[in-house]
Amino acid sequence: MNAAPAAAQSGPEAIPVKRHPFAMPHFRNLWIGATVSYLGDQFYLVALPWLVLQLTGSSLVLGTVLMIAAIPRAALMLVGGAIADRISARRVLIGTATIRAVLVGAVAALVWLHVIRLWHLYILTFAFGVADAFTFPAGPALIPTLVEPQQLQPANALMQGSAVMTQMVGPAPAGLLIKFGGIASALFFDALSFLAVIAALFKIPDPPRAPHPASGAPARPSVLHSIAEGLRAVRKDSALLFLMVIFAALNFCIAGPVGIGLAALAKFRYGSAAIFGTFLSAFSGGMLGGMAIGGMVKNPRKRGLQFIAVAALCGFELTGIGLFPKFATIATLLALMGVGAGAVNVQFTTWLQLRVDRAILGRVMSVLMFSAVGLIPVSYAISGFVAQWNLPALFVAAGILLLATSGVALTSKAARELD
Repeated sequence: MNAAPAAAQSGPEAIPVKRHPFAMPHFRNLWIGATVSYLGDQFYLVALPWLVLQLTGSSLVLGTVLMIAAIPRAALMLVGGAIADRISARRVLIGTATIRAVLVGAVAALVWLHVIRLWHLYILTFAFGVADAFTFPAGPALIPTLVEPQQLQPANALMQGSAVMTQMVGPAPAGLLIKFGGIASALFFDALSFLAVIAALFKIPDPPRAPHPASGAPARPSVLHSIAEGLRAVRKDSALLFLMVIFAALNFCIAGPVGIGLAALAKFRYGSAAIFGTFLSAFSGGMLGGMAIGGMVKNPRKRGLQFIAVAALCGFELTGIGLFPKFATIATLLALMGVGAGAVNVQFTTWLQLRVDRAILGRVMSVLMFSAVGLIPVSYAISGFVAQWNLPALFVAAGILLLATSGVALTSKAARELD
């Protein structure tokens, strides 16, 4: 990573120059590689539900397939954060991307040969869940090692914006590729896309180890000791604890209805993978706009109220999808839901990266993400059951539950005053 210029001269005193994150070559290469990989992920996320529904015709089975991925993701998340701090986030990301590429390529070949079976998909999604447990905390932990502190906010906006942009533009062409080229072609595309991020990561050197923040701690503590240290850091921070509750509620109420409900709605009401992709693109387009709004707000205040408001709005929007299941209405409500989620995301990630010591950032990120994804397996299981019984009721019930959670959070003074 190139050193930043010390100053720009103006008179006798040096004035610091704030450079764009793309001026840092390792970050720029990672952004390009990650963007290609993010795009491939969208083809996988459209192809997998469509393949399950094609094989079984059951939203309940789809729920179990997604649940199989979510269980190891939640169970191993804390271990993933400890390993990222222990052996470097870069090495973790190289390993997980390589494993994913091989697995998706193998499943694509099975689909292409017309020998795919449901148990193959259970193995695939379980392995992806394990990889996610290590990737989710490692990604945010790597970014601060590639840019300067004052570049963190725009760097996060670029990374998250790239992910959301591909979520917006990727699903619709993925649906078209599945329609005209078959599911195997979409999975092959995803497998190849991992090569871009692997190449970028190989060019990045491992950063020097950050000094351990706790005096007297062993030089190389056990994984369990490392996990306990991350949990203690979060327990002492009441602001983080509050945000975890909100995140858990949002993910529980949104993951199942969006991942299972929208796929079932597109399959059984419209009979089109392209419609499913369009729904996902509408949500991602809203998030991209929300991130642009959030990135323009400097030193935001009342973060607690922002999160509560976003949760409440998502509750209204989920309820609306259940009550008014028309294509244009669903797409509009998904876009509005995305705006709220995107607006708070960039600001919160930057706040967390600057607030937490880099030596334990991977573990703290893993605790936060564990709180967000821990209930997702339950959400998938319940959503699959409810969707099989009454699809509109799935969205209405999720919306009402999220509204109730927001109302309870609003009664907390600490939550309302969180900055």
